[in-house]
Amino acid sequence: MLARFSSNQLYIMKRILCALSVCIASICTYAQSSVPQDVMEQVYQEIKTPYKYGLVILPPDGSSMIDSPTIFRKGNAWYMTYIIFDGRGYETWLASSGNLLDWKTMGRIMSYDDDSWDRNQVAGYPSLIDTDWGGDYGYQPYGGRYWMSYLGGDAQGYEAGILSIGMANTKKKPHKVHEWERFDSPVMSIRDEDASWWENMTIYKSSVIWDRNETAGSPFVMFYNAKGNDLPEHGEAERIGMAFSDDMVNWKRYEGNPVLDHHAGITGDAYIQKIGDVWVMFYFGAFWGDYPGGAFNHFACSYDLVNWTDWNGEHLIEPSEPFDDRYAHKSCVVKWNGVVYHFYCAVNSKDQRSIAVATSEDMGKSDVSFPETL
Repeated sequence: MLARFSSNQLYIMKRILCALSVCIASICTYAQSSVPQDVMEQVYQEIKTPYKYGLVILPPDGSSMIDSPTIFRKGNAWYMTYIIFDGRGYETWLASSGNLLDWKTMGRIMSYDDDSWDRNQVAGYPSLIDTDWGGDYGYQPYGGRYWMSYLGGDAQGYEAGILSIGMANTKKKPHKVHEWERFDSPVMSIRDEDASWWENMTIYKSSVIWDRNETAGSPFVMFYNAKGNDLPEHGEAERIGMAFSDDMVNWKRYEGNPVLDHHAGITGDAYIQKIGDVWVMFYFGAFWGDYPGGAFNHFACSYDLVNWTDWNGEHLIEPSEPFDDRYAHKSCVVKWNGVVYHFYCAVNSKDQRSIAVATSEDMGKSDVSFPETL
């Protein structure tokens, strides 16, 4: 015998089924957008580097400040771009190594230009480096050119004035010292129509990857950190957002920005690697309310490049040694021959600043040290 239901009962049943469908859809969406804790733990065990080797490079003049390493490989050699602040602003330099521990300065690749929008700030970050964990870390060309995004501006001083994102490229070999060609204007600025509340003060570092699977809908994905204070409920802070491009020239911001926000201090300088099916964002934090120390390196994970699950355990790198007892931040991480190398910016209590590395295996101790100061 078939059960008979009144119209009211049928209406109630439909409402219940609709509610269940919404719940199931929400659960599925959450499951896809969040990374489980056991996977986060596996990633942490894979990327942790408990052994601090020490400093690996110093400024050519011994007094300027070195920052923001980016590593790539060509042939049998490794190359590192980094930026130097000399009192006027940032310029971009290149160094080389045969073993990731011993580095030699090669020269300057982006210099001041007194007649451009970026006359006093040209802090470069190589784009389209291979993101596969333990891969070849090759510098991938697009359109017959190698690309580099950079922090640019016309004001003198340490990250002074309104900073924007510039784009540079070259047809020449990226591991050779030469001046890169820069665009006549920024590709992203706080003055853009699609700039939002979280980036209404200035924009800092950018990092561009080539996602050939177009996970987020575009082949070129930029992560960048910016500072804003437009909404009182958010407060002034640095946060990480995204932008997309099909040609490395025209960029569109992600409507859901920011994608990583700790609502205080600094969340910045994303560096992306992919371990299996998990995207890993290395980033640094500073001046968070629940952390009494200085700047440190942390990480988050994602399956889709848009929804990020923050690691809730120990920091990857934090101040602990005389050469980094003030700040230990700004990651560039590679895995080679079974060893993880975590390059970072080390700042001591005297505000001396350069590049250090920590490793997953004990590689000994560096004989490079900051010069003595009065």
